[in-house]
Amino acid sequence: MKTSELRAKDTAALEKEIAELLRAHFGLRMQKATQQLSNHSQLGKTRRDIARAKTILAEKKKGAAR
Repeated sequence: MKTSELRAKDTAALEKEIAELLRAHFGLRMQKATQQLSNHSQLGKTRRDIARAKTILAEKKKGAAR
């Protein structure tokens, strides 16, 4: 997901997006553990998407606190 798309969302939508990404990442990890994962690059992509979303959420919370 692009950064501009994430910045357009409010904090509640970002928290929901993070929860969905964490759920997807867990599913990919389980697929990897059971040798069913065909595209291993998806793990890195979801991990980076989670980090990106968490960073933007932290920026928004910090900006709202000011």
